[in-house]
Amino acid sequence: MHKVSSGSATIEFSLALLIFLTFLLGITDFSRMLFTWNAANEATRAGARFAVVCDDNTGDDAQVLAKMQAMLPQIADINMTWVPAGCTSADCEGVTVEIANLNYQWISPIAGLVARAPIPMPTFSTFLPREIMRQDPNSNAICI
Repeated sequence: MHKVSSGSATIEFSLALLIFLTFLLGITDFSRMLFTWNAANEATRAGARFAVVCDDNTGDDAQVLAKMQAMLPQIADINMTWVPAGCTSADCEGVTVEIANLNYQWISPIAGLVARAPIPMPTFSTFLPREIMRQDPNSNAICI
């Protein structure tokens, strides 16, 4: 009689552990998704800030992308739009930096069975007005 009850306790523990680990991994994955969401917002804000302070409006957004990827490596491409269109560095009013194609991939095994394809995240966008903050026009000290 004792062996039967100990075997059923092992099976019950296994099932309870499976459910517990599923919830734990789900919570961890959801936390990762919220972190990615917040990091994308912050990277967009930091990229726009770097563009308005340091960029010379040459159309080369590689430096801005590199700054944003330092915060969130999953960023593959950004859209940078100067306002008004076709302006020069002397007469631009501001810049919009946008992350359009950011996807989130689940790592939990149970959620991975349900959602194998990456989950598309919304478009993250920030507009900032143009600023001139350099002390010396020949120095990039503040833009490092």
